[in-house]
Order: sequence, then C-alpha cells, then structure tokens
Amino acid sequence: MRALVVLVAAVIVYLVVTAVQVWLTSRSSDPHRAQAIVVMGAAQYDGRPSPDLEARLAEAGRLWHEGYAPIVVVTGYKEPGDVYTEAEAGAAWLRSDGVPGVDVLQAGGNDSWANLADASHELVARDMTHVLLVTDGFHEDRSLAIATDVGLVASPVPASTSPITGWSAVPYFAKETFGVAVGRIIGYEPLHSLDAKAAEAAEAAEAAEAAEAAEARGIG
Repeated sequence: MRALVVLVAAVIVYLVVTAVQVWLTSRSSDPHRAQAIVVMGAAQYDGRPSPDLEARLAEAGRLWHEGYAPIVVVTGYKEPGDVYTEAEAGAAWLRSDGVPGVDVLQAGGNDSWANLADASHELVARDMTHVLLVTDGFHEDRSLAIATDVGLVASPVPASTSPITGWSAVPYFAKETFGVAVGRIIGYEPLHSLDAKAAEAAEAAEAAEAAEAAEARGIG
C-alpha cells in the first residue's frame, strides 16, 4: 500500500511539474530572423480556416511581411469527408493576405508529429532547418520538442490573437500536459504511432458497426 501511495504521489508531482513547464513555455515568444516559418495546423471548414487557425496564419503572415523569414510552411491534413486540407486552407488564406504562392509550402500530417515530420522533410530538402514555430501558446512545449526530434531548430512565436484564452484554454493546457508527460517518457514518435493505431481501430470498429447495421436492415 505504501509503495502505491508513493507511486501515485510521484505521478501527481510529475504532472504538476510538467503542467508548470507547459504553462511557462506558453509565455515564450522569440521572433528573430529565420529560414522559414512553420504554422501548426488546426481545423478548417470547407476551405475556410477556423478562428484558431486564422489567428496562427495572421501571426505567420505578419512575420513574413516584416521580413523574419522568406518561406511559410502550412501544415495539416483533412478529416474524412473534407474537401480541403488544413494546409490548403492555410495556403489560400496567406495568398489572400499578400504572401506569394511561391513563398508558401504545404505539408501534410493529421497530428503534430506528422505535421512537423512532413514539414521537416520539405525544409531539410532545401537546407532550411532554423524555423519560427507558430501555434497557440499551450501547444508550444510539445511542438518545440517534436520539432527538435525531427531535425528542426525551432523558436516559438505564439498566435497573439488566438481566440482560445482564459478559462477556455484550461482543457487545452490539460491535454498538452498529458501529451508532454507521456511523450517525454515513451517518446513523441511512439506516442504518434499509438494514436494512429487507436484511430485505425476506432475507424475499423465504426465500419464494422455500420456494416452490421446495414446487414440488419437488409435482413429486416
């Protein structure tokens, strides 16, 4: 029993320390000359960036217009049924903001690891590794760690106009705390693989349920 109490206490302390680190990192902003700007993906609706993604794009556009970097990389794939990817929606928004299409690169990925791994592939091929990483503050700690894992030297620039602030940000900080805590133990790439397998299992279960329902309707 005592060993269990000690273990639980250690886990709680670890999570609290991680939460403080995630919060402190969220307050960091280090804009300076870099080789590229990487925008972490967020939801889009039929080609229109969500308010959160638009805030990230606006920050990236400002950095580009002010000459911090010559290239912007937009990231993100699409949910089943979507026509546009998050990257496509982001690229279109940046073009409307005056960033030439030739200065915008698109990278795929359906989570943070995949976003940054794909972005790294595009950038390393162009000998670009020093980047400004644009996302929400609560997402900075995990994104910076993943960027390091995939070979990028990243500095954070949080979206200053993000709509996720105050109490509404608490669930996001909680999720990031858990993600960082687990990622530091097992690694962010294995965590990405576990998430992908879980998503595949969920999709398979949904498909099986749909097939069973269709078969039942056919029998009836």
